[in-house]
Amino acid sequence: MNFDPDLTRRLLAAGADPNDGESLYHSLDNPVCTPLLLEAGAVVGGTNALFRCLDLDDIGTFKLLLSHAVGAEDLKGGRLLLWAIRRRRSPAHVEALLAAGVDPAARTKDGVSAYVQALRYGLPEVAAILEGEGDNAELDDEDLFVAACARGDAEAARLIGARRPDLPGALGEARLRMLPELAAAGCTGPAMLMADLGWPIDIEGGDWRASVLNQAVFRGDATLARHLLGRGAAWTEKHGYGDNVCGTLSWASLNRPVEDGDWVACAEALVEYGMPRAERDPQHPEHVVVAGTRRQFSEDVTAFLLGEDQSGVSG
Repeated sequence: MNFDPDLTRRLLAAGADPNDGESLYHSLDNPVCTPLLLEAGAVVGGTNALFRCLDLDDIGTFKLLLSHAVGAEDLKGGRLLLWAIRRRRSPAHVEALLAAGVDPAARTKDGVSAYVQALRYGLPEVAAILEGEGDNAELDDEDLFVAACARGDAEAARLIGARRPDLPGALGEARLRMLPELAAAGCTGPAMLMADLGWPIDIEGGDWRASVLNQAVFRGDATLARHLLGRGAAWTEKHGYGDNVCGTLSWASLNRPVEDGDWVACAEALVEYGMPRAERDPQHPEHVVVAGTRRQFSEDVTAFLLGEDQSGVSG
């Protein structure tokens, strides 16, 4: 998408509608045009722009949107607060939401308070803000255990586990889903700790109902992927779109959803733990075949899976 502020100014001056239902939302991926749209009268409420901005770590743009969202339906209740927690946004984001009138006593569909949810997502500073707003319910051992894992506190988690040896097995599904949720958020250390403590590593979670290994490979997190494979995770694990970890490697290596992902190292780990290498597809030169399925990967991942160097020479 072209983010051109000069062109945006000319279009707005010529009568383009800033409330076309798309421009404000999509401007947030590179918000050079966002202020221009707001100045031209773009309405924030009902566009999901606030939610989209919470997918991104841009407190300045988020505060700008809030300043133009007074009275918006999006600010009623606590959906934005819960989304900010799920996206592991900063205390500053949460303070801005509370100042805008969002309800600090919000609860999830399962009845979990925003305070407890912040602890589950490894956000003790955010939890402290919400506790100060009056939500200070006493935590049970299960939430204390999840909170310790989520912040990567191995000592505290093991102390709780010593008096509750049924953990993590006794946790309900919502708490167990925190493993893939945290992996999806890039929390490598906590996810590794959870796997070490016996978390079921095939539990699915995150936006696309994927196992923690799928989440790790999606992000190109080879450290976490190798750790999980060493504890029994398998490349054949499915995700919500019906494919497996090899498919995740394919999509992620081509689209690179995070800047610092290492999908070659992920491929190396997957092959070391049983995923077959690739063969060339004579019918489709741009594709390879892995375990009978036609796939396409980035050039560097393809070269590794074929056992070639980057020049295409077999090693």
